[in-house]
Amino acid sequence: MSLLEKIKARFAKPYETVDVRRARELLDAGAVLVDVRSAAEYRSGHAPVAQLCELSQVPARAARIVRNRPVVFVCHSGMRSASAARMFAPEAQAPVASLRGGMIAWERAGERVVRSGRR
Repeated sequence: MSLLEKIKARFAKPYETVDVRRARELLDAGAVLVDVRSAAEYRSGHAPVAQLCELSQVPARAARIVRNRPVVFVCHSGMRSASAARMFAPEAQAPVASLRGGMIAWERAGERVVRSGRR
């Protein structure tokens, strides 16, 4: 392995950043969608199949998140989901992804959003 390959491998992200189309493909193929926003943010609008696991709870709840299926993390804009993916990837036994643009992108792409109305 060349020095450049070693450097790339050392700094490579352990997860993939995906757009809404790719996230939908992963979900349709059986991936788990995990929303890492606060409960109030989740109630204000979330993807129908999303499981809530606030970012601060990802390390503690990692064992309960399915590890043998691909996991896509989502937040409001993509920053917290990237952090969650980075934390979870070493524990995973399947691909891990972060949704680029978060719920903003999800909604803009015309994907369904569930709102509970309570805040």
